Amino acid sequence: MERAIERVLFASRWLMAPMYLGLVGTLAILLWAFVLELYHFALQIPQMEVDIAVMGALSLIDLSLAANLILIVIFSGYENFVSRMDTHGHEDRPDWQSEVDFSTLKLKLVASIVAISGIHLLKVFMDLEKYPAEKITWMVVIHLVFVISGVLLALMDWISNHAKAMKKSAK
Repeated sequence: MERAIERVLFASRWLMAPMYLGLVGTLAILLWAFVLELYHFALQIPQMEVDIAVMGALSLIDLSLAANLILIVIFSGYENFVSRMDTHGHEDRPDWQSEVDFSTLKLKLVASIVAISGIHLLKVFMDLEKYPAEKITWMVVIHLVFVISGVLLALMDWISNHAKAMKKSAK
């Protein structure tokens, strides 16, 4: 009975595979949004001012950061929770692919969220008159919460790794 339960539990990891495929679909949607944003950005070239150029570039960077984040989640999530990808012989295999464990994944996610939030704030700061002061305040507060969460998460991982290292050296 115990073996049967363990087999079912172990096989249940494959329930995550459709979610990672769904994230691939999300990448396709982000690509579509990127192409549309690039198209609208390019249409503005004849009358483009510096602020519009910076805002357009920030929008494209924002979309690419979100896509990078999704790709990291797909690769590392699949390898950490479902199955190893058999891509060791492939010349384009990312160096980080098998090195991103759950702890590193959390830090990369938080860092990406902080970067995306920072880009949104920068876009708001470039067009301040468009936003009410209360909304800007809340955006800054939320951004700071992301930053502090990231620092605390990194600190917790550092403490955990330091404790593990001390435990190993005590043996």
